[in-house]
Amino acid sequence: MSQSQPSHREGRFGAYGGRFVPEALVAALEQLDEARKKAAVDPAFQGELERLHRTYTGRPSLITEVPRFAEHAGGARILLKREDLNHTGSHKINNVLGQALLTKRMGKSRIIAETGAGQHGVASATAAALLGLSCTVYMGEKDTKRQALNVARMRLLGAEVVPVSTGSATLKDAINEAMRDWVTNVADTHYLIGTVTGPHPFPEMVRDFHRIIGVEARAQVLDLVGRLPDAVCACVGGGSNAMGIFHRFIDDASVRLVGLEAGGEGVDTGHHAARFSTGVPGVLHGAFTYVLQDEDGQTLESHSVSAGLDYPSVGPEHAFLKDSGRAEYYPVTDSEAMDAFALLCRTEGIIPAIESAHALAGALRIGRELGPDGIVLVNLSGRGDKDVDTAARWFGLVSEEELVEAEQLKAEEPVEQAEGSGW
Repeated sequence: MSQSQPSHREGRFGAYGGRFVPEALVAALEQLDEARKKAAVDPAFQGELERLHRTYTGRPSLITEVPRFAEHAGGARILLKREDLNHTGSHKINNVLGQALLTKRMGKSRIIAETGAGQHGVASATAAALLGLSCTVYMGEKDTKRQALNVARMRLLGAEVVPVSTGSATLKDAINEAMRDWVTNVADTHYLIGTVTGPHPFPEMVRDFHRIIGVEARAQVLDLVGRLPDAVCACVGGGSNAMGIFHRFIDDASVRLVGLEAGGEGVDTGHHAARFSTGVPGVLHGAFTYVLQDEDGQTLESHSVSAGLDYPSVGPEHAFLKDSGRAEYYPVTDSEAMDAFALLCRTEGIIPAIESAHALAGALRIGRELGPDGIVLVNLSGRGDKDVDTAARWFGLVSEEELVEAEQLKAEEPVEQAEGSGW
């Protein structure tokens, strides 16, 4: 197939995508599709979004070269697109501001969201607070425990966080509950999906709100080094940060697009989220795409040390890019990701999200293939504050007793502060 992006039927990326939803949601999806198309050509909407990105998000985000980290990549130059420096600490704010503005434009007063690592939940709660919307966030119970800091941040911002204990109690199950809520409350509620999956128009719309990452990065790299990078690396859970940076480079045939998915404990162990390595096409959460499933078509549980990549499906445009050969996708194990996480901390003084550490591990691998003349651009999609407890346990930086004691102290502190402040 062509190396460039072909024309697609609306809502489809080759065979992938589509809209597989209950009849009750069709009218809401049509309303959303009409609203986002009108907003795309409305100078007032685009001007307000640009103003928020400039004065609230902090765009454009920086490009940082990391030479000491790159010494471990065969001498290739490695450049980071610093989405971790955005307000709320990740790329997620790009999409939620756009969708929150659309929510008000459609006359709705409430948003619901799902989250795995908590970054999308925090960004959604932030946008809701900024624009005066009610916000409910569904989160797998397992994820609420490994991302407790982000749960607290969402509640401070005024959001209701609903732990989901069904299934594997991770992102897949949170999406199921959010879908049920939306069907029941569709008249006044917008489902603010956080990645490039779900029924049409979500994959296109979320990609378009994140496309600013690649637009900025392409111009910044040309300005810094005088040519395009040889490869662009990004982690892929649902795939929003990867699609955001990939999209502006799709027509640049000389640039390799490399997605790194969660290989967990290894693709041969069954404990992973490597959809392109072992998944097959099927339908999940309203879209036809690659899904981890058994021979009867039942969705399999996924695993990753990273809550944000612990998802058994992937955005349908990624499925198209994979089959067309325009993008490459490789698994990165938990151990490889954590090694890259530690290396960036110690060589450059940057603590990345564990999701982003998968992209860093991929960049080390691609850099060694390219050699000293290579240039690799990495989308550093989020900062690692939320992952410090996980890293501390992984590397044995503190004892289990110390972590338990710290959690007990943290649980007591809000009570004392609330009594003192009158909350």
